[in-house]
Amino acid sequence: MQTDVRPAEMARINTPELAQAFIAEQVKELRKQIGSSKVLLALSGGVDSSVVAALLIKAIGKQLTCVHVNHGLLRKGEPEQVIKVFGEELGANLIYVDATDRFLDKLAGVSDPETKRKIIGKEFIDVFAEEARKLENIKFLAQGTIYPDILESVAGVKAHHNVGGLPEDLNFELVEPVKLLYKDEVRMVGKELGLPDGMVYRQPFPGPGLGVRCPGAITRDRLEALREADAIVREEIETLPERPWQYFCVVPDFKSTGIRDGKRTFSWLCIIRAISTVDVVEVSPVHLPNELIDRMVRRITTEVPAISRVLVDYTPKPPATVEYE
Repeated sequence: MQTDVRPAEMARINTPELAQAFIAEQVKELRKQIGSSKVLLALSGGVDSSVVAALLIKAIGKQLTCVHVNHGLLRKGEPEQVIKVFGEELGANLIYVDATDRFLDKLAGVSDPETKRKIIGKEFIDVFAEEARKLENIKFLAQGTIYPDILESVAGVKAHHNVGGLPEDLNFELVEPVKLLYKDEVRMVGKELGLPDGMVYRQPFPGPGLGVRCPGAITRDRLEALREADAIVREEIETLPERPWQYFCVVPDFKSTGIRDGKRTFSWLCIIRAISTVDVVEVSPVHLPNELIDRMVRRITTEVPAISRVLVDYTPKPPATVEYE
């Protein structure tokens, strides 16, 4: 699919049969586009990149090299999980790059959301280029771009690391097999590709990672507080019999007065957000049970000393976007 515009006649992929037809078509197109060349894929472990990896493995097998970049903006335990699932269990040709210091040094003092996204996107491309130079016959860069990414970029809502931004001197040709699909369609395709449910139905995570959930200039201590609070939010919400489509927290660069051990504190606040959606174009807030909210508040303010206040965001999209940046 070379176009960035979804054809009006394109059927919504909502059945196994339609997913199988899409897979067959993409395998044929990928083999035609790639030939005997090799492909480099940014494998975050999220739904989109995992489905792209599965499609490419089905189409070209060992011609695919997956690169997992730890940019320091991943959730707690995530790099270890990606290595375990993809490197050990699925046997992917996986390269792990710990670029934490590189990314966070570049982001130091940068508060503008678009500038942050562009820095993260450029560093991703640079890391891939460096890894490609170590390999032979790498011609293509695969990306997990999906249709909402393209729509929001065209509308000027926000830049996406998966849309454009490639340096002119970078001799990669893009491979984007799911770029005309909505998230629910990507999941359906992943299910038909045989990916485990834990991967197919994993909640989405933005390419810039916790960088967009740490509004303002990122500092390592606030980022770590966010990572710990996020782990608590995910652990608690995952006790629900039916989970929201997406759930996370944000720690903005804003402090408020609090009390800890009878003494005044001046600490960050944490904002919890849980949402439901089908295509990410429109989003509804999920009203979590009061006892669950109380438990999360108690745990976050107790287990994360840098946070002294917790809020809940019930804003739909529109007018708000899913992420804060």
